[in-house]
Amino acid sequence: MTEEVDAFTGCLEDVRRSSKNTVLSYRRDLLQMFSYLEGQGITELSRITRTSLNSYILYLEGQGKAAATISRVVASMKGFFHYEMCKGRLRQDPSEQLKTPRIEKKAPVILTVEEVERLLQQPEGETPKELRDKAMLELLYATGIRVSELINLKLEDVNLQVGFISCRDGQKERVIPFGKTAGRALRNYLTQAREELLKGRESSWLFTNCNGSSLSRQGFWKIVKQYGEKAGILPDITPHMLRHSFAVHLIRGGADLQSVRNMLGHADLATTQMYMSYMEKDALRLAYSGAHPRE
Repeated sequence: MTEEVDAFTGCLEDVRRSSKNTVLSYRRDLLQMFSYLEGQGITELSRITRTSLNSYILYLEGQGKAAATISRVVASMKGFFHYEMCKGRLRQDPSEQLKTPRIEKKAPVILTVEEVERLLQQPEGETPKELRDKAMLELLYATGIRVSELINLKLEDVNLQVGFISCRDGQKERVIPFGKTAGRALRNYLTQAREELLKGRESSWLFTNCNGSSLSRQGFWKIVKQYGEKAGILPDITPHMLRHSFAVHLIRGGADLQSVRNMLGHADLATTQMYMSYMEKDALRLAYSGAHPRE
């Protein structure tokens, strides 16, 4: 059934303009589902039923998969079988009655402004690697982009003179400004470090490793963890915390939700609204400190 999956994910990429991460996730989810079904003796699309799909969902739950992961798997199933119905290869959609597991929405973990400052101060040397790391961390916090977007930036995506980057997620593009501090770190990296890292090699990537290739997500994750530990911040610090911190700090500073949504690249304003929980806590704290007699 690999050919059917390839056709579906090709449609996601070429027609629906889904992001690269979405396409890869859906493909992986579907191939794993078909592997399970084949193990149950189901090797044809026409033999797949709602019962067999529910059996797979129960299997995932038994494996301890998170509700968010199972929810994405169900979405990939529904998208795939709807596509097969539209192509006339199925007479009935077995995923139609599948229910998405309820996901508890937790407030994202953020860093305080002081913690961010400590983190960004850690690459303080003048070696090519430290100048590169400094530029990456400053740009990540200055723009709130995802790690995948950061490591896929090209030289042509940066306008140092005006102070903005062009960020692409699949076929979608958005322009995000950055401030003087990030601009200064980028300029130092480009003029003093990048060529030395490349050692004469050609590369279109903005941030490179010593081979001229783009950095991996895992590689950047290790960089953040290394500097987080050096700064004495949470041991489980992640790059995504800088994205969350960017959003909350902007909103606390007076930025409107729609602008923050546009910079983050959220498809739905409701996703951005999760950051408002921090504003509500701030308001409660101010009301308490101004009214409680023992404050």
